[in-house]
Amino acid sequence: MPVMMNRLIIPDLRLKFAEKTWADTFQLVRRCMEKSRDESSSREPLERSLEKLQEESNVCTINTTKLRLEIIAKQQGMSFHFAEATCYLSADLFYVEVLLLPCGEVEEVKVVLHGESPVPSESLLQLLRSKNFAAFSLKLQGLFAQYNIPGDNEMKLKLLASLQCLGKDLRKISHLPREQKYSDPEMDLINNGRIGDLIMGKEDCPFTIRFFISPTNGTKTLVSGKLKDLNPVVQAAQVTVVVSNMTHKLQMASVVPQPPQLDPQGYPVFVPLNEVPNEMLPACFLLKLQPAMPMMPSFVKKLSQITDVTVADVDLQWAPLPTLLMRDSLSANSSWEMTCESKMIFTVPLPGGVMHSYIFPGAAWDVPAHRGAVVDSVPFTHPGHVPALLELLRHQCTINTLLRSCFTFHCASPGSVCGLHFEVLPESDSSFSVTFQPPDADSLGVLLVNVLKPHQITCSLFGANARDPSVNEYLSSVITRI
Repeated sequence: MPVMMNRLIIPDLRLKFAEKTWADTFQLVRRCMEKSRDESSSREPLERSLEKLQEESNVCTINTTKLRLEIIAKQQGMSFHFAEATCYLSADLFYVEVLLLPCGEVEEVKVVLHGESPVPSESLLQLLRSKNFAAFSLKLQGLFAQYNIPGDNEMKLKLLASLQCLGKDLRKISHLPREQKYSDPEMDLINNGRIGDLIMGKEDCPFTIRFFISPTNGTKTLVSGKLKDLNPVVQAAQVTVVVSNMTHKLQMASVVPQPPQLDPQGYPVFVPLNEVPNEMLPACFLLKLQPAMPMMPSFVKKLSQITDVTVADVDLQWAPLPTLLMRDSLSANSSWEMTCESKMIFTVPLPGGVMHSYIFPGAAWDVPAHRGAVVDSVPFTHPGHVPALLELLRHQCTINTLLRSCFTFHCASPGSVCGLHFEVLPESDSSFSVTFQPPDADSLGVLLVNVLKPHQITCSLFGANARDPSVNEYLSSVITRI
């Protein structure tokens, strides 16, 4: 009986809505959304339906553009209203103005921070003009995360003022002279700059630091049977302020004197917080890592030692470091988890059709000192913490990059033939050994890789007739470029 009823109802529904316009359909879904505002009824299916309708519709009118912006605002947790051909997407500490033309095209976009004048945003304007609503929504999400500060209005304004003072001091530190370590200016700024590549000052960009980029230098991976160049991995952190369970003394003015006074290491001598306006607030600054980083326990502990603020371990799930790195690198194919339980094996293609095999014994890596956890944020309270934190994060990034260079998208298949087999074992929190048998020798060779600092990697070759001292220097220079 229910099947017969459906067969009768569906043709009637098709006939009823056959003559409806897109505008009528949008209006119907919106009315349904208005009726489902009570907490017992979820609006998500209707919001997804409305978004899908918008994606499928090529009609560009002032109403369809307005509706699309309203959907984006709601998705980001922002309020929305429309007046005199202008859409307002609003949060507590900023809002975005989108001025529409009668045809539905976007004429101008402005970002307005609390207490400041509107500033035109060329990047947001171009995204909306090109109908790239997904990228616009992502950029809006970053801004919302930047200024989504909990607390009452007085607390929000204090924390915003403190965050702005922090940003000005980090900019001063970033402009201090330093020794250049890389020939490429962008790579040197990111990997060697005291504050990395500081992105701030533009109202349409979140306050972000790019602090590590992996050198690829022709490194390739196997994709669909073909060798392809690897894209460099960029590690960044968004800088924001969050409430905490403990109170901390936060700056309400600059702590970097003008002109800066430098210590013997070239870092600024900061004015004590007690000598500048400050506030004891239940909050701290935060580096929100993008993406989250697998880190070893010793490095997590060092982060807290720098800042005297504990990295929250409530959500940290510890696992062998290579396992975490593999999950991140091989998200497209996780077959290694099922086929390589006791030891993880990967074949790496090299130019000339050569294949190398890397083995990670599970027992050696599954000990407390060599387990890791994925850390997504690092709290701190002073601009002077940031250079030291970035160097420590770069140190972990360098170790992660070296280990990731052993991974590919597939485990070794049965019967596969490789030129060389390498066993990778941990030696300390910043060193590991690679054991192998050279094709022209009867004895084993062991390469000890020691990552002393982000910019200082040493290699020592033992056995395998390693008598030439220049070999170690050559190997260190090669592995530094991985």
